[in-house]
Amino acid sequence: MGVKLMGVRTIAAGTAAVLLLMTGAGAAGAASPSPSAGTGGSGPAEAGTSFRTAGEIEAAGRGSADASTGDYLYWSFAADAGQQPTVRATVRVPETAAGRSSSAWQLDVYDGLRRRQACRYGVTTRAATAGEREVELVCALRTVRAWTEPWAVDPLPGTYYVRLTAVGLAKADQGLPVHAEVAVAAEDVGGAAAVDGSLAEPLVPGIAAAKSGDEADSKAGRTVAKLFSGEPEDGWSSGWWTDRWLWTAAGGLLAALAGVWGYRLTRGTGRPSHLPPGT
Repeated sequence: MGVKLMGVRTIAAGTAAVLLLMTGAGAAGAASPSPSAGTGGSGPAEAGTSFRTAGEIEAAGRGSADASTGDYLYWSFAADAGQQPTVRATVRVPETAAGRSSSAWQLDVYDGLRRRQACRYGVTTRAATAGEREVELVCALRTVRAWTEPWAVDPLPGTYYVRLTAVGLAKADQGLPVHAEVAVAAEDVGGAAAVDGSLAEPLVPGIAAAKSGDEADSKAGRTVAKLFSGEPEDGWSSGWWTDRWLWTAAGGLLAALAGVWGYRLTRGTGRPSHLPPGT
């Protein structure tokens, strides 16, 4: 009975230790504020008119533009492995122009290779009804993967481009003034999206070219275009550490404690009954 009690106490102590470990990990994760749409320290990023001139949106930041219908508006942001970025765009027209345009607005998101990315949910194309002054668009991207097959179109770590423009625009509707705002937020899904692999470099156009030609270009007096300079606040992930390690360690500890407890239950402590006294 004493051995069984000791085994139960051992299992209880081990379980408490594991729960404490997992609770501590969860508290550490909760202490870090999750990204949300907001204004970066330098203010909203002004939109560009092409991929090369896209305005850089900081982490959990936003961009803005005062433009005209018919313009192509571009912004860029960084997304790392294990994140699920969400892009929200709002287009407002002045009261004097409300109801005059019958065009629809479209939101597209491209990765560092300029491949158009699909959205998990959201409305990426919407037409303004008569008298409506505001159009809202949403694109929630799929989880950014640390590695994928060359033929796949999965989102990978690196630069992402946001393009906002009017589609189906009639000639009479061109040139109407509009004000556009774009907000980017990213949710970290953790080890649930971990894969066995990682990219050697994130898909950041311009960075690789600038690194490979620094010395030669400096001697020749040339400069290399750096298309994107932003990156996540904590830097690009190494691709090997995820919270799966904590769950694996906890599972191994529980298995070891269960083995010890089972051994103590089946070993027995009394003397076999068939042996004579004094043996």
